[in-house]
Amino acid sequence: MRDLLRNLPVFDRPLPAFDPGDAPPDPMDLLEDWLREAIAAGVSEPHAMTLATAGPELLPDLRVLILKDLDAEGLYFASESISAKAGQLGANPQAALGFYWREQGRQIRVRGPVQPAGPEVSAQDFLARPLGSRAASLIGRQSSVLHDPAELTEALAEAQARLEADPQLVAEHHTVYVLKPMSVEFWQGDAQRQHIRLRYRRTADGWRTERLWP
Repeated sequence: MRDLLRNLPVFDRPLPAFDPGDAPPDPMDLLEDWLREAIAAGVSEPHAMTLATAGPELLPDLRVLILKDLDAEGLYFASESISAKAGQLGANPQAALGFYWREQGRQIRVRGPVQPAGPEVSAQDFLARPLGSRAASLIGRQSSVLHDPAELTEALAEAQARLEADPQLVAEHHTVYVLKPMSVEFWQGDAQRQHIRLRYRRTADGWRTERLWP
């Protein structure tokens, strides 16, 4: 396996340019620019991101989820308030987010505190979801042990029936969280390994930028 992995090509394709000297003073503006470029370039699911959390035992945990929104406050994602990730965030409200766009050789790393965005934001997000997604959230058993797959099929059917009878029904535990960035790093890969890394760090006066060694 080692030889097989070693012989796989890396960055063997045209990659976009990135000049840190042209980067805006606010990392959220650059993040939005890169996201729009990824969408325009046809990157598959560019809004998918990895969320890292750690509960009171400090054991790191990872999962991939979807970026729901992006604004001056931070980055938004959704979960259930009774889920494993919500429990970890309740015990340790700090997290990291990571984007990787293979087609462009780009990564973005974001770290900062997390808090619920509020019931109105959560309700709006829930009602905008497809029926199947709302039904899954309405069940409210995320990460619980599933003893029989038939139970899931039955629970989904019951949840869909409830939603069809009441289209404005919102799952009690559906919660949108917002991560407020304290550190944001932009990473542009290079075939010659002269990778470009630009890190923003939040300070009392705004944002400070730093170039990092690859």
